[in-house]
Amino acid sequence: MDQFLAQIFVVIHQIPLGKVSTYGEIAKMAGYPGYARHVGKALSNLPEGSKLPWYRVINSAGKISLKGDSFARQKKHLEKEGVEVNETGRISLKKYKWQL
Repeated sequence: MDQFLAQIFVVIHQIPLGKVSTYGEIAKMAGYPGYARHVGKALSNLPEGSKLPWYRVINSAGKISLKGDSFARQKKHLEKEGVEVNETGRISLKKYKWQL
């Protein structure tokens, strides 16, 4: 695993149950400001059954970026943790955003 992946995975593992963070914030906390898209790409390449809580990462607008079945899976995971997600995938960053 390269250094970038290792650092973003360490940060994502720290997001507490019932909280979310954004792709950009994850990149910034891992030491790669401006690499939000790279974080998203890395998460899209995770193997099925990964233990990384990828579903706690959303876009900077406070929405789930995924579509179709992936959208439904992420929404289900978040709701199971008590995160309120509306029908369009919006989550209140004011209420649920994780701060280091």
